Amino acid sequence: MAVALRQVKANGVELNVALAGEGPAVLLLHGFPHTWQLWTHVLDGLAGRYRVIAPDLRGCGASARTAGGYDAGTLAADAEALLDALGETSAAVVGIDAGTPPAFLLAMRRPDLVRRLVVMESLVGRLPGAEEFLAHGAPWWFGFHSAPGLAESVLTGHEDRYIDWFLDAGTLGQGVDPAVRDAFVHAYTGTEALRCAFSYYRALPESSRQIQEAVRTARLTVPTMAIGAHPVGSALEQQLRPVTDHLSGHVIENCGHIIPLHRPDRLLALLEPFLALAGSAGSTGSRGQLQHHGRRQ
Repeated sequence: MAVALRQVKANGVELNVALAGEGPAVLLLHGFPHTWQLWTHVLDGLAGRYRVIAPDLRGCGASARTAGGYDAGTLAADAEALLDALGETSAAVVGIDAGTPPAFLLAMRRPDLVRRLVVMESLVGRLPGAEEFLAHGAPWWFGFHSAPGLAESVLTGHEDRYIDWFLDAGTLGQGVDPAVRDAFVHAYTGTEALRCAFSYYRALPESSRQIQEAVRTARLTVPTMAIGAHPVGSALEQQLRPVTDHLSGHVIENCGHIIPLHRPDRLLALLEPFLALAGSAGSTGSRGQLQHHGRRQ
């Protein structure tokens, strides 16, 4: 399937966007250290039935590097504005890693816009449910990335080795296609590219406040699927369960954090039936049925 790249202005930011296929919109939001090419191995499977929209998030890849706006609320506004700029009035939204909190907030804010939500391998702020995952503290790089100016000053000139560590760890040592790896390294090379990437971590306290406020006043009513692998597992599902009306949860066994590159076939096997379900949330079955359907893959 051919992929077209466009520069689209959304929420005042020029975003690089990969577009493929025709049909109902599916918006894909990547994490760190990724670009739209994270979705390389699932694009064909989705583009046969959907209009796939895969942006580089602000500050990443070929999108504009901005001074701020890396909190989940602003990123959700970016996504909303992008859909509007592309003429879409409804979309399924899929987020992984750093793409999960903005996907969640977009669905909370605009349930009329987000027809289905898929979130993967991330936590949603400080919501209860992730205590076991966080028993020994957050992953080491969260603190390293959060200190203003530190990580980029240490890593500039060594970006390839650092990115390779995440790609190897995120595929349980398997690694990713050389072309995708090279694209990621290029996207995160240079002090300014690293500053933007680490700004996502520096904005986590604000993102957490936004998420807490959202669930204080509303529930997630959009049909939602939470997918885990290694290391997050079922922690995200456990966070979402108390605040979500229609939730299904899956853990893909023998799969690293970078699900779309490590186990794309298994991911598509979950996405295709979930995205294809039509009608109201109630038509997907009772909440209890959703809880237990396909619990582990």
